[in-house]
Amino acid sequence: MESDSFAHLHLHTEFSMLDGAARVNEVVKAAQRDGQPAVAITDHGVLYGAVDFYKAAVEEGIKPIIGVEAYVTPGSRFDRPSRNQNVRHHLTLLAENETVIGTSSS
Repeated sequence: MESDSFAHLHLHTEFSMLDGAARVNEVVKAAQRDGQPAVAITDHGVLYGAVDFYKAAVEEGIKPIIGVEAYVTPGSRFDRPSRNQNVRHHLTLLAENETVIGTSSS
């Protein structure tokens, strides 16, 4: 990989409801045209597009990086705080490898 290469590591696709408009195949083809060695998918709270993204990237010779933009918030996902108390933070998570940590063998 060239030392001056660039890869998008925070990117929302059509699977990020209300926040992403980029189609997986179009994103991958654009990254390939730009000479990017890799590109990541980091849709909001979902991994629905990961398989399509992975297949499309590999087909174009680009390293696919699977990720997600997670929400960090106090309380439960079932809480419905009032607008001024609705505190949410976003955390972009990228998979480094296929190692699974913290699983039960039972």
